[in-house]
Amino acid sequence: MNFPLYIAKRYLRSKSSNNAINFITIIAAVGVVLGAASLFIVLSGFAGLKDFTLQFSTIIDPDLKAEPASGKSFILDAATSNKLQEIEGIASYSKIIEERVILAFDNKNYPAYIKGVDENYGIVNAIDSVIVQGSWINQGTNQMISGWGVSSQLSLGVLDYGKAVTIYVPKPGTGQITSTKNAFNSIQCVNVGLFDINETLNDTYVYAPFEITQELLSYKPSQVSALEFKLNPNTDEETIKQQLQNILGNTVVLKNRAQLNDALYKMLNTENLAVYLIFTLVLIIALFNVIGSIIMMILDKKKTLSTLFKLGASIKDIRRIFFYQGSLMAILGGIIGIVLGLVIVGLQQAFALVMITPSLPYPVTITIPNVFLVLITISVLGVLASKIASVRISESLIDTH
Repeated sequence: MNFPLYIAKRYLRSKSSNNAINFITIIAAVGVVLGAASLFIVLSGFAGLKDFTLQFSTIIDPDLKAEPASGKSFILDAATSNKLQEIEGIASYSKIIEERVILAFDNKNYPAYIKGVDENYGIVNAIDSVIVQGSWINQGTNQMISGWGVSSQLSLGVLDYGKAVTIYVPKPGTGQITSTKNAFNSIQCVNVGLFDINETLNDTYVYAPFEITQELLSYKPSQVSALEFKLNPNTDEETIKQQLQNILGNTVVLKNRAQLNDALYKMLNTENLAVYLIFTLVLIIALFNVIGSIIMMILDKKKTLSTLFKLGASIKDIRRIFFYQGSLMAILGGIIGIVLGLVIVGLQQAFALVMITPSLPYPVTITIPNVFLVLITISVLGVLASKIASVRISESLIDTH
């Protein structure tokens, strides 16, 4: 039998004759429970915010995207296109042309990006799900679809055939510009719909058919800005990336969804780490109560410890008693706190107790890594706190002769 562990369990369950020490112990235990629960709830909240934020940015992001390694475009010839179609793991791919332009409408000018897409774009990306008014563009027409922000800035409606949007882009070439009339290519488009993805994309992008965008930018028939790929389910992404790299060569860089949103992922992960460190500091402060509780318990049990010492228990064994007691208090408090956190997060998911807006509940997500992270954090800090308190025991403290 582990003698120090047995005594530690007895001390953990029993009450002291001193009510002040009982009160301090209760405060320490409650602090651990609430600290663990708070850390888990906050991490679950940030996990929910991360999922909520990414669903708007990734809904129109492809599984893989090929971008030029240098410059703004690359050549996709017929032979290369045929090789891409032979890759079994690719369900479909779309050719993209993208460039910065000036939109002019009703005596207003607005800088934006035009994204020319072909007929496969709707297959590769779930663009239909973000169209909130009007319809998607038809290939071979002078149609466009804009974001809410672009529409608001230009006071732009939908299907207003009486007022077309003029899209300007500087003509390619070198040398000095002698006439502003000859400095720009332009096309006129009718806005047929509005999309709502997120604030950045809504304020920045318009979509147009591939061919008229190609004409606007004076691109060659085989010249593209990017390729976006949709993969078949259960396809190994790394294998497909290697096959694409072998076909397209070093002229392109392949990125998955996480890499396309690299800045957003870094920002969310940094915020998550900052919150974790802040609440870990709160836990450390709460565990000072555990140290105080153990020291008070040592002083309260001084006569009992002296008896154990005279009966043959070593100083090391007596230190282990209080080390185990503090560790058990921290670990059990952490487990209870996690259970309490799971209940609160579950209630938020089921009943939307906290709302961001009248129609939008605060998003929370329960993840197994967060459960283990909180348990490991509270366990490590609890063990350290118990070690700090238990080393206060010395022979002079308990040997009362």
